[in-house]
Amino acid sequence: MNYRTLGGTGIEVSVICLGTMTWGEQNTEGEAHEQLDFAVAQGVNFIDTAEMYPVPPKEETQGLTETYTGNWMKRRKNRDSLILASKVSGPGMQSYLRGGPELTRDHIERALEGSLRRLGTDCIDLYQVHWPARNTNFFGKLGYRHEDEDDDPPTPISETLEALGDVVARGKVRYIGISNETPWGAMAYLAASGRPAAGKPALPRIVSIQNPYSLLNRTFEVGLAEIAHREQCGLLAYSPLGFGVLSGKYLDGARPANARLTLFEGFTRYTGDAGVEATRRYVEIARGAGLDPAQMALGYVNTRSFVTSNIIGATTMEQLKSDIESDRIVLSADVLEAIEQVHEDLPNPCP
Repeated sequence: MNYRTLGGTGIEVSVICLGTMTWGEQNTEGEAHEQLDFAVAQGVNFIDTAEMYPVPPKEETQGLTETYTGNWMKRRKNRDSLILASKVSGPGMQSYLRGGPELTRDHIERALEGSLRRLGTDCIDLYQVHWPARNTNFFGKLGYRHEDEDDDPPTPISETLEALGDVVARGKVRYIGISNETPWGAMAYLAASGRPAAGKPALPRIVSIQNPYSLLNRTFEVGLAEIAHREQCGLLAYSPLGFGVLSGKYLDGARPANARLTLFEGFTRYTGDAGVEATRRYVEIARGAGLDPAQMALGYVNTRSFVTSNIIGATTMEQLKSDIESDRIVLSADVLEAIEQVHEDLPNPCP
């Protein structure tokens, strides 16, 4: 397993990060523990979860993923050997969570206490803002339309960052990151971190950005990739297989039993006509080179210089083993050239 430095922290995290959002919905606790045991045995030391997981989010399952992870760490007594990441939910979803989550001090502290309790730990290594409080383009939204926020202003980034700074100062969080953010949002966090609050030390800098990135969605490269390099806040790439689409298993209308898009028809982000055509071409490249399509897609993400870690998610052990093995994949110059040609012909079909 290869490792990379998380921002400017000096912490070495595995290039493959174990994503957990299916645990409690598509996976049982026993299956989650089996995945964790195998991943750690392969050198994975980075685990990413969130207070809202599993997905799709439901009141009756909220928090199960963190609980499963916490129970496993308690049984294995291995908390100190892991880099544990979680996230606080932003507004606009999950009305059952604190009456509708916000990114205010009170909500962040309550969310963090819940995550610490479920995870059975006194400190989270990387605590991330799951999505912005303001109305902007994330979760697949491209065009930005500015709206008057005077009547219902979002929590300012400075307020959110001050609250995060306090939990870092109290030792409950080591480092902070952002997720589903735009270039403006990333720079706003970075700028605010350089301005100490009155009577307080400088606020903590973000060390990572967790955004979608895959062969079907390379929008991170526009704006955010440069920030990731210059500001030492690398990408934690999520959905690197586009909900499994890049494996090719959904081509020609196939819907395998128990697969995510079979179970949850509302997940349409990666199934538009352009996405299907791009996927078909990527699968053809992989098979022509004697590669597994999913491993090629993951291997490409692993090669990007602005990526700190590639967050994989699996519902079966077979998928998990294949995904982790992508760390060993070396893509030839011919394969990389062919991939770039598809991207040129069909750029970002599934943002």
